[in-house]
Amino acid sequence: MRIVLLGAPGSGKGTQAQRLMAEYGIPQISTGDLLRQAVASGSELGLKAKAAMDKGELVADSVVIGMIRARITEQDAQAGFIFDGFPRNLAQASALDDLLDDIGKPLASAVLMDVDHGVLLKRLSGRRTCKACDKVANVHQPDFDARELCEVTGQPHDYFQRTDDNEETIAKRLEVYAAQTEPLVEYYHRQGKLVSVDADGGIDEVYGRLVSAIETLERDGIATAMTVEIDAPDP
Repeated sequence: MRIVLLGAPGSGKGTQAQRLMAEYGIPQISTGDLLRQAVASGSELGLKAKAAMDKGELVADSVVIGMIRARITEQDAQAGFIFDGFPRNLAQASALDDLLDDIGKPLASAVLMDVDHGVLLKRLSGRRTCKACDKVANVHQPDFDARELCEVTGQPHDYFQRTDDNEETIAKRLEVYAAQTEPLVEYYHRQGKLVSVDADGGIDEVYGRLVSAIETLERDGIATAMTVEIDAPDP
């Protein structure tokens, strides 16, 4: 399993990637995590990344790709990997394809977590983070439980709303997504690797659709990917 999870902020990519990682035993690869680890290690790539970050600049794609190359050669990634939050644009997608082709591990599929714009706004504005354990929850999700205990404090989670989860900031993030990342949908569609999953619903419900999409690809192969759409069941 070698997949990219696509979707706007609030589509649930991170949550679902973690569940796939636990069930299938393959790593979730986040470029944010890779950058932090590389900077902390003081590696050559880490020093290049830190120099850019200290100047308030974006880290060059070549540096990020170098970090990804090193990560996917580690033992836990030999059975596959899940990209969450990368690629973000067409240039990165092309560079990732070149890397994966070079090492003989081409991408198997790109799964689009498809959610209506209005639902995204509601999800993001309802997102809360626990001050103690950093657990992220959403007050609008049907399975939200304000009485759930925090693993750190043993008391109910002390949730707060991040400053970047206000409506103005959210609208800007969705605008950036549409301009830079949404074209990836067409990019992977042309390659025959795109699967669309209805990501509106409870976490377990959406995860079931996601697994169905992945299992369909595993069973039928990439050639069917353009026509596979896993939607919500009829009421």
